[in-house]
Amino acid sequence: MSFPRIPFFVLPLVVLSLITPALVAAQLSELDQIQIAPPMSQVQPPSKDATAAELEKRGDELRAEKAYLDSMDYFRAALGKAPNNAQVLNKVGIVELLLQRYREAAKDFEQALKKDHKFAEACNNLGVVHYERRKYGAAIKQYRKAIELSPDGASFYSNLGAAYFARKDFEHASEAYTQALRLDPLIFEHTSHTGIAAQMASPADRAHYDYVLAKLYAKMGDSDHSLQYLRKALEDGYKAVNDALTDPEFADLRKDTRFTDLMKARPMAIPE
Repeated sequence: MSFPRIPFFVLPLVVLSLITPALVAAQLSELDQIQIAPPMSQVQPPSKDATAAELEKRGDELRAEKAYLDSMDYFRAALGKAPNNAQVLNKVGIVELLLQRYREAAKDFEQALKKDHKFAEACNNLGVVHYERRKYGAAIKQYRKAIELSPDGASFYSNLGAAYFARKDFEHASEAYTQALRLDPLIFEHTSHTGIAAQMASPADRAHYDYVLAKLYAKMGDSDHSLQYLRKALEDGYKAVNDALTDPEFADLRKDTRFTDLMKARPMAIPE
């Protein structure tokens, strides 16, 4: 993969003392300018006078900025003023999950569910913790609970499909992915902030995943996305790609000249 040439030189502040006039002159002879990275701004600690809602809002902002530890300070401060707030407990769990503190995240989501037994998002997020820890059976159980509480949650079905896929239960995975696509045709085009991740164990699994999505999109009549994922399957080295010539889901797509051209071209698999 090629990367665009960066037109200026960025030097971290921590190595500022190592820069000499000779080094500066040498760099200026080749580049237009030197830019020193600005120091990181310090986050003020939570105010004792702030309301729980204000603290939660600031925590949301810091999490969006990826200042996870600071956001957790604000969420916990909010909990200090409203300890029964399941929504904030769930947010603390999300931060723990982003920091890969799975045990702590699970406890937070469980606490959120104790405060609100019908909190579908907390069920889903607890499932994500199990998924990340490769406890796929437990993950499936939580995703199904989330779906019972909120049948229109496309991301819940997507996560359920990922868990089934990880267990190589491709039939149930396809069923879950199909429902996810019915609820949100762009579910695989955007990333959820609650931890959706189909982390394939091997390139072969990822290639199979791409092919499954290509079939699902073809079945829905979405030729563009079907071809997109079929190309990915080829690039990821899917070995059974010739099945696309006979699988009934691709019957209409096979009439598209783009399909014919793609299968003839056979993009070279991209090595890991």
